[in-house]
Amino acid sequence: MPLFSRWQMLLGRRLSPSDLTPRHRGPRALEVKALARASEAEKRLLLRLLAPFPRLLRTRTRPEQASRPPALSLGGDGRLQRRHRWIIHRPLRAGPRTSERPSATFPRAAGDSPEPPGTTAMQSGGRQAEAPGRGPRVLVVGGGIAGLGAAQRLCRHPAFSHLRVLEATARAGGRIRSEHSFGGVVEVGAHWIHGPSQGNPVFQLAAKYGLLGEKALSEENQLIETGGHVGLPSVSYASSGVSVSLELVAEMASLFYSLIDQTREFLQAAETTPPSVGEYLKEKIRQHMAGWTEDEETKKLKLAILKNLFNVECCVSGTHSMDLVALAPFGEYTVLPGLDCTFPEGYQGLTDCIMASLPKDVMVFDKPVKTIHWNGSFREASAPGETFPVLVECEDGDYFPAHHVVVTVPLGFFKKHLDTFFEPPLPTEKVEAIRKIGFGTNNKIFLEFEEPFWEPDCQHIQVVWEDTSPLEDTAPELQDAWFKKLIGFWVLPPFQASHVLCGFIAGLESEFMETLSDEDVLRSLTQVLRRVTGNPQLPAPRSMLRSCWHSAPYTRGSYSYVAVGSSGDDMDRLAQPLPSDGKGAQLQVLFAGEATHRTFYSTTHGALLSGWREADRLMTLWDPQAQWPEPRL
Repeated sequence: MPLFSRWQMLLGRRLSPSDLTPRHRGPRALEVKALARASEAEKRLLLRLLAPFPRLLRTRTRPEQASRPPALSLGGDGRLQRRHRWIIHRPLRAGPRTSERPSATFPRAAGDSPEPPGTTAMQSGGRQAEAPGRGPRVLVVGGGIAGLGAAQRLCRHPAFSHLRVLEATARAGGRIRSEHSFGGVVEVGAHWIHGPSQGNPVFQLAAKYGLLGEKALSEENQLIETGGHVGLPSVSYASSGVSVSLELVAEMASLFYSLIDQTREFLQAAETTPPSVGEYLKEKIRQHMAGWTEDEETKKLKLAILKNLFNVECCVSGTHSMDLVALAPFGEYTVLPGLDCTFPEGYQGLTDCIMASLPKDVMVFDKPVKTIHWNGSFREASAPGETFPVLVECEDGDYFPAHHVVVTVPLGFFKKHLDTFFEPPLPTEKVEAIRKIGFGTNNKIFLEFEEPFWEPDCQHIQVVWEDTSPLEDTAPELQDAWFKKLIGFWVLPPFQASHVLCGFIAGLESEFMETLSDEDVLRSLTQVLRRVTGNPQLPAPRSMLRSCWHSAPYTRGSYSYVAVGSSGDDMDRLAQPLPSDGKGAQLQVLFAGEATHRTFYSTTHGALLSGWREADRLMTLWDPQAQWPEPRL
């Protein structure tokens, strides 16, 4: 069959790498080699067919093409080359309509040699036409689990060879952060896989990469139903220096979590009275108190235990107070089966494995983004046919052009930089969603001891302050009582030469703790432990490590919750790509991250799934004939 007819017939079906790869011998290889002998019309058709295969195009570039002006390109590290200047065209945002548009130029940094010549024109349907030898340029802003998940999924598709992940810090992982300390590995960020079972993509990836222990992988562990509730403590200490009856703790925990479960009854309610989870719980507790027959001291202790459980739920929800958490949508959060488990060698192993699967030049570190310019027409003066609807401006002055940008930054960062991070500003409904969704702080404090003061089988130490009650709305000054928000300590597996406790603290008290010196925090917690154990001679911890997520400039907190006045609809609005009015190029700005997942918000698996979701949007746009399966691991 003649060369032209052969390839003309292939136009009717989707090409695969097997049609073109050099490892094939015989007719196919001969036909590819015959490109040099084809007519100009045949060559144009073949170049169109070969666009997804830039390596073949480069090997067949004619010498005279080298003298053409180079098309805009990403350098080896993904940065825009500075040999030309950007011309930015954008309609005026105010005033009468006019054919004149403002323009601005941006310099280009020196770097690697440009890519093969080619242009990218905007089609009437909003989708970009691929240039010869080039697919769409995609930028992922943020190298957390959502961004890495999106990048990994896109890199598996041949159309997305021009992809970069811009990470503001020197490491990947975002709120997954494992540190080598105390002779072992501790989780400064994400701690557990919540619901480690087959429906959890983080669990499946961790199992695939061999990152979990035998117990976590067991079928028995995957079938356990916890309801998302924290287990009972091994020991409970009161602020008076005595141990609290674990039977009494279990009784109050049973009451508290039964009330938490009852909140699901309000899921479909249009309006709820009271509006918050906290107010509902307190109302029910007052009703139960009418049936308590114990003495006043026991009743007071019961309320103190319940206050601790309120604080635990604040840590779980990532909020300062359960009064801030909306009641109606609270039950929409979905709990997966499985007893929460940890990574023996650190959560960071998961992000390391994902990064290892990416091409080496995808990640660009220490590259904080300043502004995302979208819904524009950004082109290079020396190659007027090359246009991009998005230009990402970085803090260091670098600029990155793109057809699509997947934004995965934490909601706390959005809230802090809402007025400057997007140009033009986001639509009103998305701005309101960002403002209404809650985002709080949950920090950890690690204490290292030379010798443990707890029993060998102890896993969880609860701290109960007897002068507190969930029914009291007044709070003492933070500097005097911030440590009372600490819910207790989890005992980490012993390291080679040290024993470590991990305490959790949420809310404004947690943020205040970040402002204190290490010495002040260590001194306060030493006093707390000596007081609750009744041992004034208890040796002080020999070292300390803590997280400071509220102070972290690119995080500004820990994770999201559905606040009073918001709903799951706001998370859906946050997840909607831009532009939303159908005008301009499609899917210019996409949004991922745990705060964009309606039922798995605040979790790593919610973040990962959101990254896959946005990757699938792009793959569907650029390959609409394909039927995309459920996300593959």
